[in-house]
Amino acid sequence: DTILVLKGEEPCQSLQLVIIQGNASCRFLFSVKWKGKDLFDLVCRTLGLRETWFFGLQYNIKDTVAWLKMEKRVLDQEVPQEEPITLHFLAKFYPENAEEELVQDITQHLFFLQVKMKILEEEIHCPPEASVLLASYAVHAKYGDYDPNVHKTGFLAEEELLPKRVINLYQMTAEMWEERITACYAEHRGRTRDEAEMEYLKIAQDLDMYGVNYFLIRNKKGTDLLLGVDALGLHIYEPDNRLTPKCSFPWNEIRNISYSDKEFTIKPLDKKTNVFKFNSSRLRVNKLILQLCIGNHDLFMRRRRVDSLEVQQMKAQAREERARKQVERQRLQREKQLREEAERARDDLERRLIQLQDEAHMANEALLRSEQTADLLAEKAQIAEEEAKLLAQKAAEAETEMQRIKVTAIRGQEERQLMEQKMLEAEMLALKMAKESERRAKEAEQLRQDLQEARESERRAKHKLLEITSCLHPFSPGMLPDSMPPDLSFSRENLSFDFKDTDMKRLSMEIEKEKVEYMEKSKHLQEQLNELKTEIESLKMKERETPLDIIHNQNTEQGTNIHKWKYYK
Repeated sequence: DTILVLKGEEPCQSLQLVIIQGNASCRFLFSVKWKGKDLFDLVCRTLGLRETWFFGLQYNIKDTVAWLKMEKRVLDQEVPQEEPITLHFLAKFYPENAEEELVQDITQHLFFLQVKMKILEEEIHCPPEASVLLASYAVHAKYGDYDPNVHKTGFLAEEELLPKRVINLYQMTAEMWEERITACYAEHRGRTRDEAEMEYLKIAQDLDMYGVNYFLIRNKKGTDLLLGVDALGLHIYEPDNRLTPKCSFPWNEIRNISYSDKEFTIKPLDKKTNVFKFNSSRLRVNKLILQLCIGNHDLFMRRRRVDSLEVQQMKAQAREERARKQVERQRLQREKQLREEAERARDDLERRLIQLQDEAHMANEALLRSEQTADLLAEKAQIAEEEAKLLAQKAAEAETEMQRIKVTAIRGQEERQLMEQKMLEAEMLALKMAKESERRAKEAEQLRQDLQEARESERRAKHKLLEITSCLHPFSPGMLPDSMPPDLSFSRENLSFDFKDTDMKRLSMEIEKEKVEYMEKSKHLQEQLNELKTEIESLKMKERETPLDIIHNQNTEQGTNIHKWKYYK
């Protein structure tokens, strides 16, 4: 947005302000009479930033950089003269412990953006396994919780998440990198954006080059060296090794830093320790070194004093805001849980309804089959009964014929023999007819029994259908009951929460408890980094390792850690 700052008819100058080197920018119009502090305060108010002591306005001058001085007029300084003037709003000083010192969410977010940019541009050396873990927190900060239905393969294709040095060091495709980043990302479920950004900073602040400003210097013998200035003190490096300092001067062991012309002098607190002298070739660089030394030393001492009223107020407000957000997250989580339970109950009821409908359909089909079977058996029984009557009639006719033949048997011998033969045949036929009649009678009896069983089966099927129909009576097909089961109903009153002092005290104690658990988390973090390193180690192409990679590996093997003296008080 364009912010206009006009004072009557005073002439104004156009300013292009870049926030964290290109992530955002805005244009200002400011009075030509303004000092650096006037412009800086306006920017901080615009951002809603109160922790102003970490930041500054940086500009490029020839082959180096400079920071806008607060006490001088903007146009009286060596800022670029083209219009609009371009300034970069950046962190000038880094905290010793981001979790303890960064109070505002906006401060934390600005540090996250700047540190992420420096790691991707390789101004801060980062091991591959740490790069993957940091990338997973950066993804979580942008996309929220991992959802496999939303975050499908390829959703990170356009994201810049890893330093090019790391990508070139391994025989891995973009899909393989995404798979490993996503695996870590899925484990961060439940964190907010602010928490993901803080986890990122907590890992990044242990990197060897984090927060260090490097300057080329020469000692009294003319040997080229590097001076590192950071929140903890001054460090002297070999020009080709920015990871491991040859020696360090913590701020609490330095009595005085001074320079005249091009020569700097570091006087240790212990008078028995030799004074260290060095020089730089350019006056602007000397001034920048002195600014950073003074600012970092002031913050070092400030951290070890009681917080000012302003900082105490900011921390109290931050604790209240975090407590409020946590209560809100708990409320939303409970609502989500109750909604999911209600949806599961609804799905269960729908499945039960479908099951009952299927059972009713099957019962109807069984009843229909029973009715058809009963009709068929009744028809067969009637046919068998008619056949039995017909056979009985034929048997009676055969008996009558036999009697008639006996009466006429008085005829001649031949005729009698013929008649005897016919009589024998008639008797055999009558016997056969009698047996067939008996068989048909038995079959008819069996069919009557089958009919009775079929009707009994039909009665049971109708009874079963009646039971199912009574179960289905409260429902309509495809619809849910009007009221939920008692254990699933809930009122909005159950979701209310009284924000009491006791809750605030409990949440504050939890925050303090998290500090105590820092060492355990660090151990877990190291195990996670070692696991990631093991997974990708076989794909590394050692011939592509940079000198800093080699130095880092040597330090890791030897157990060297320049941050081991960081946490003294």
